Amino acid sequence: MAQPPISELTDRARDIFRLVVEGYLSDGVPVGSKTIAQGQGINLSPASIRSVLAELERLGLLSAPHTSAGRMPTEQGLRLFVDGMMQVAEPTREERAAIEQRLAGPGPVEAALEATSAILSDISGAAGMVLVPRRNPRLAQMSLIGLDAARALAVLVGMDGTVENRIVELDDSVSASALQQASNYISARLAGRTLPEAVRAMEAEIASGRSALDSAAADLVGRGLAVWSQDAARRPVLIVRGQANLLDETALGDIERVRSLIDDLESKQSVADLLDSAREAKSTRIFIGSENRLFALSGSSVIAAPYRDREGRVVGVLGVIGPTRLNYARVVPMVDFTARSLGRRIG
Repeated sequence: MAQPPISELTDRARDIFRLVVEGYLSDGVPVGSKTIAQGQGINLSPASIRSVLAELERLGLLSAPHTSAGRMPTEQGLRLFVDGMMQVAEPTREERAAIEQRLAGPGPVEAALEATSAILSDISGAAGMVLVPRRNPRLAQMSLIGLDAARALAVLVGMDGTVENRIVELDDSVSASALQQASNYISARLAGRTLPEAVRAMEAEIASGRSALDSAAADLVGRGLAVWSQDAARRPVLIVRGQANLLDETALGDIERVRSLIDDLESKQSVADLLDSAREAKSTRIFIGSENRLFALSGSSVIAAPYRDREGRVVGVLGVIGPTRLNYARVVPMVDFTARSLGRRIG
């Protein structure tokens, strides 16, 4: 059934519908006519309210889990509420300061991504997710510095100014001249290329005998570049924190749904693909339940927003995942602000 536009509902139906949705999102339990009648702003008898609830149920916006129970919003109803009725609660000055302070800590980009995922979990009471940026910097310089007979330190400098260090394991003792020759070769011949481009060019030159490197230096070049190729392959595409929040007291009566959701999170690539679909969104995107086939069984919602660098380029996506009764009005603007704060941190 196609959902009716919000304009087709009477003022009375809109008011009652809003109270049901807000009550359910707040407490996680169906809302009955008696509860609505006792609230503020509705001057109707329980019988009249029940009549409106029945009409909203007929329209597919509400459902009754049990014959004598109150009503709760359907996924269609939640979509209508989110798109047409929700009034977002912007983060307070204190909340904004707390988020920025947690992201301002020292350390590599990965530390900021971990902190972001934890922040999103805390503010939503659900699980926080961050899609790791696709980083493929162009090389400016790489140096190999001997540490001892079995190890060298590979220092990679990107053209964007980033500096990273990795330990390279050596099979045999390598001379200082071989380390210098390999460093000079990489910096002079491979600068300006991305890591995959550098690896391909290096392999082609050495295989053809055009590199003018001796065997020891050629081996060092291969090891120095391979350590970053392996590292990139091992990096997670998605950081998830706060899965334990999904196992709250309201989940005990719907344990199969929660188990399905946790299984979805274990398949990180599928969730990452969903987040990636929000990469080109101009604002926060909301996926509710079976609107996305990944969550058809778990009935979960995802709130996602892209984050950008200082040039405005999208570098990743972050968000939260939880039951459809997420506090959308609070979480949506918090996700949006966190995305902008992370962009400034890593820009």
